[in-house]
Amino acid sequence: MSDPIVEPVADLEAARDDWTRLADAAGSPFSTWEWASAWWRHLGGDRELLLRRCRAPDGRISAILPLYLAAERPLRVVRFVGHGPADQLAPVCAPEDRDHAARGLLAELSDGLAGWQAMIADRLPGEQGWPALLGGPVLDRKPSPALITEGRDWEEFLRSRSRNFREQARRRERKLASSYDLRYRLVDDPERLPADFDTLMRLHHARWGEDSRAFRPPRDAFHRDFAAAALERGWLRLWLLELDGRVAAAWLGYRFGGIEWYYQAGRDPALERDAVGFVLMAHTVRAALDDGVTEYRLLLGGEAYKDRFATADHGLETVVLARGARGRAARAATSAAARMPAGIRRRLRDLAG
Repeated sequence: MSDPIVEPVADLEAARDDWTRLADAAGSPFSTWEWASAWWRHLGGDRELLLRRCRAPDGRISAILPLYLAAERPLRVVRFVGHGPADQLAPVCAPEDRDHAARGLLAELSDGLAGWQAMIADRLPGEQGWPALLGGPVLDRKPSPALITEGRDWEEFLRSRSRNFREQARRRERKLASSYDLRYRLVDDPERLPADFDTLMRLHHARWGEDSRAFRPPRDAFHRDFAAAALERGWLRLWLLELDGRVAAAWLGYRFGGIEWYYQAGRDPALERDAVGFVLMAHTVRAALDDGVTEYRLLLGGEAYKDRFATADHGLETVVLARGARGRAARAATSAAARMPAGIRRRLRDLAG
């Protein structure tokens, strides 16, 4: 097996064409050039970009390694561009080139990048086998439930769920339709997108308040930027549930690679008893099934409401590679912290800023 040829790339724009082709093959919106570019503009700060590409023996570009120097003190830490807001990340490549991409990444860490002490590979898709390919320990696993459609339509899906779920899915929508002028609106107008995105963020904050960091500055500007690019490319799925002309719930996702990717949502807490969030979620599943998507991913988090729709859980795995005594010590400390209760981890994170 030939060793990968790893080459530096001057900037994101120089990699755009190859990146776009490989992201299509990878099948994830979080692997797109548009996601990385918006992230770098709004969240990259003055950090050092360490962008690399892997070249196969036949000369084609087989993978993009979107790396950057995330921290220099107390350790020099390398991460993937896009982490944090991204619900999953990995080298950008086709499935058949994952081994080649992993060997290229390891070769670059071994011989190309100087002075790094830890590489944090966040939220690798659990079904893709990256821990084995990278030869590193899994320090964290998170749920990532999904509905595998198996060609079913909405009624067939309902028949696969519990009687209680079926009754709620039908009754709650009927009740809303009898009490209000119920409408679902899929955002498709670039001129209305800023106001509609404001509505999503307002409803998200109304429901979650300070418990959620999803749209806090500067992430809000990043998400607006990516949503505009996604709308232009036909990926954006921003659904609004309207009652008597007023938006009561919002759902943000993306359609990419034949998969529906649910990302965030919000709803009016005053309508909690009307279950507007559940009704809108059910509608998005129905619309995805009607359009023939192969999978509906509920992404990061094992919340109970996701489990009601899910049929599988791919999981997300974080791998930390270390070099030198300080890097290995930091990996051990990270492993210990990952086993702490969630409340303590949040408190430590807040104290650290």
